Amino acid sequence: MRTQIKMNRLGHEESPYLLQHAENPVDWYPWGKEAFEKAEKEDKPLFLSIGYSTCHWCHVMERESFSDPATAKLMNDHFVPVKVDREERPDIDSTYMTAVQMLTGSGGWPLSVFLTPEAKPFFGGTYFPPEDRWGMAGFKTILRAIAGGWENNREKLLSSGEKLTELIRRQTPKAGTGGLTLSAQTLKKGFRELSDRFDPLRGGFGNAPKFPLGHNLSFLLRYWKRSGDRKALDMVEVTLKNMARGGICDQLGGGFHRYSTDRRWLVPHFEKMLYDQAVISRVYLEAFQATGRHDYARTAAGTLDYVLEELCDPSGGFYSAEDADSLPPEDGSAEKKEGAYYLWTGNEIVELLGEENGRIYCYARGVEAGGNAPADPHGELAGKNILHLARSREETAERFGKTQSEIKKILDEGRKVLLRDRRKRPRPQLDDKILTDWNGLMIGSLARAAVVLEEKKYLKAAEKAAAFIIRELKRDDGRLLHRWRRGKAAIPAYLDDYAFLIDGLLELYRASFDPRYLLRAKELSENMTGLFGAEESGGLFSTGHDAAEILARPMVSHDGAIPSGNSVAALDFLRLGRLLALPAMEERGRAVLEAFSEQIDRNSSAHTQMLIALDFALGPGREIVISADKGDPEAEKMLRFLNSCFSPGDVVLLHRPGNGGNGLEKLAPYLRAMVTDNGKAAAYVCEDHRCRRPVTGLKKLKSLLLEVSRIQRITAKKEERI
Repeated sequence: MRTQIKMNRLGHEESPYLLQHAENPVDWYPWGKEAFEKAEKEDKPLFLSIGYSTCHWCHVMERESFSDPATAKLMNDHFVPVKVDREERPDIDSTYMTAVQMLTGSGGWPLSVFLTPEAKPFFGGTYFPPEDRWGMAGFKTILRAIAGGWENNREKLLSSGEKLTELIRRQTPKAGTGGLTLSAQTLKKGFRELSDRFDPLRGGFGNAPKFPLGHNLSFLLRYWKRSGDRKALDMVEVTLKNMARGGICDQLGGGFHRYSTDRRWLVPHFEKMLYDQAVISRVYLEAFQATGRHDYARTAAGTLDYVLEELCDPSGGFYSAEDADSLPPEDGSAEKKEGAYYLWTGNEIVELLGEENGRIYCYARGVEAGGNAPADPHGELAGKNILHLARSREETAERFGKTQSEIKKILDEGRKVLLRDRRKRPRPQLDDKILTDWNGLMIGSLARAAVVLEEKKYLKAAEKAAAFIIRELKRDDGRLLHRWRRGKAAIPAYLDDYAFLIDGLLELYRASFDPRYLLRAKELSENMTGLFGAEESGGLFSTGHDAAEILARPMVSHDGAIPSGNSVAALDFLRLGRLLALPAMEERGRAVLEAFSEQIDRNSSAHTQMLIALDFALGPGREIVISADKGDPEAEKMLRFLNSCFSPGDVVLLHRPGNGGNGLEKLAPYLRAMVTDNGKAAAYVCEDHRCRRPVTGLKKLKSLLLEVSRIQRITAKKEERI
């Protein structure tokens, strides 16, 4: 008979991360009034632990400390323990991550912070081992020291909390912090900063660990387009090629792991995040447009197919992540290990594929008898292999005396066999919550893929996801919500939710030319300004004016693993303003850029999504309107050509005259004058809504675009400014 396990308060939560801790002996509280009232009543500090469900070191600390009765007793006796899912409450995470970074110079998860009953942080760090080791104080040592300090030296801790809180509040941008003029030189500065950190051999920036950071690469593509500097394109290509060949890319199931622990992109941290799939697939699509290289298109498609197969809820929304850890398939261990689902021995592969084909597959995919991980500090990769594209088909064919087509067939069939066998293993845990912001990113990437790859399944998935978010993650008053799980939507949406969903809707309009997406994007943009706008500075707060403030109301400009809400919002405003001929909307986008001009100038390469918005604002850009009746084959040819081009400064509209353009003319009245040429599809090419005479036929459109580009290059100012 199974022993009934007592659940703590987290058992009533929806967050998969909080539920992972619901059986801990720790008397966890979710963030809220009850925890702080208890701390004040019992005169105790709070211990705040922040993480997320697929965080490897969060699992380690849970196993070592939070599941240990002795550690739990220390926590329960001397503290009020509070657990927060950073993906549900990025506002709390941002505030206390800032505190820990100020205290220690670095951050990460799990985030461990000690607070006064007034929520002021006075000590913190990230992962703490259970006992003193590696030159680190153990968690129990820290608990005893903080408890003693609270009892015997409280004034010092309270003073530390006051000072740290004041520093956090000073981080929020105030009126007048902008004021610098942003120009094409700002873009050049960002390019130079990235160049200084670029790894010319393997791609990426800096040494290990290496993160994909697709917005860095998207910026470089735009800088190459603007400047013609081949080095910028080379930086993108070296990075994308090495990422696609490395272990960071799941060579069997598609998709990308979180980051690479080594310089070569070989040994990943194995969790898979929805936002990474969205951001990375989009830059591969852009690189395909820019270069015509079909391997980039295949990588993008493989990434998106992984999402549709493994992260898609039947209702249409997309799940958040898959864990890095899982149960090893071979030893019956009850303890999960990182990467167990993805690792192979040579013997396993030969047994599945046969002697000859197995040896060929192992050679091509870098499988070694003793394992191929160059470093394995925790012994979880010993004797195991991470599949990667170690050798080309040409090299493999020469080694085994076969043709390249024979090698391709062996490798393709081997992938199918190994993938089929891998699916029998214990899977990593799925974080099945659906987040509006990450879904917005994925909607945008799927819609972009539908355009670039001419694949309708991606458009269908994007439209279904958008319909789900708009239907299920919205209050009756129209206010967006942040999280949905098991039929329940909750948590007022953040800036990122609005900004990323608007971006997704704009991409959906471009893929479908359904004016409803433009209307919804416009409505959300107006709501976003009202909820998050800081009129005195021009920037946008991360939380709405209807949210409870936590020490300070965060306002973030820099781009991290995903772009900042402000940087995406700036581009949203600029694109909508151009599409709908709304100068005030464009000015709103410029105001966001100007609000953060000092931060952008001081550290341009930390603001690459802002630089993307700046590139768009500076131009030159064009509004291209195709006016045609439904089903016009010439219009389809023109759109197909435009879809193939990498022209990030352009916006494209499809106008169907008659019946108000299916609602489009109400949104953009200027389109009423853009009619067909006696029933023939007509193309209008405009700059700042000053249009040249319309042309008919693809050949004439190409000629006109070339002429406009030539004139734009000649007339462009040497020092463009916003």
